[in-house]
Amino acid sequence: MPRPRSLSHDQLAAAALAVLDRDGLAALSMRAVAKELGMSTMALYRYVRDRDELELLVVEFVLAAVDTGAPDAGLPWRERIEVLVRRMRDTLGAHPSVVPLTMTHRHHSLALLRWSETVLTVLTGAGFDGERRVIALRSLIAYVNGALQLEHLGALSGAGTAAISALPPEDFPLMAATGRSARQVDPEREFFGGLAVLLRGLAD
Repeated sequence: MPRPRSLSHDQLAAAALAVLDRDGLAALSMRAVAKELGMSTMALYRYVRDRDELELLVVEFVLAAVDTGAPDAGLPWRERIEVLVRRMRDTLGAHPSVVPLTMTHRHHSLALLRWSETVLTVLTGAGFDGERRVIALRSLIAYVNGALQLEHLGALSGAGTAAISALPPEDFPLMAATGRSARQVDPEREFFGGLAVLLRGLAD
């Protein structure tokens, strides 16, 4: 099978991202990416050591689009955090299969580290330090990743909500009623409504 004379990291990452976007995280493998590039699996090892390195390339490729600069200093701290979270959501929301990889590679992704450093700068300016700052950052990262996966794997507009709405009210009165209400909530309201609750809790 013919292969290009030379491949850049961006070309490798783009091929892996194509596999992820089309077929999901379970389909990502060295063989699948090699096929996407029109080369043999063994030839791919000339460019990356293993799948772990390939995953990191994809994470950096995707998150390079996130603006990690400080938001307007004139905004209240919660609004500045919302700006940073929205930037991350907009980027990762376009590639939901990459979301779990950001957790696997969170210690090595320069883009994610820069975003986290900016978040910490805002939190520090709002008076967070020590354990409280640790918990705040971890909570925000957990929220972004969990909410994005829930939005794409269990959307309120999906079959799961319909099934919950149809539960027998004599057995699950609150679940059934909540399911019916959930069908009226769009992804934007769900995500940022939850974020608002989290930020209010962090402020206490």
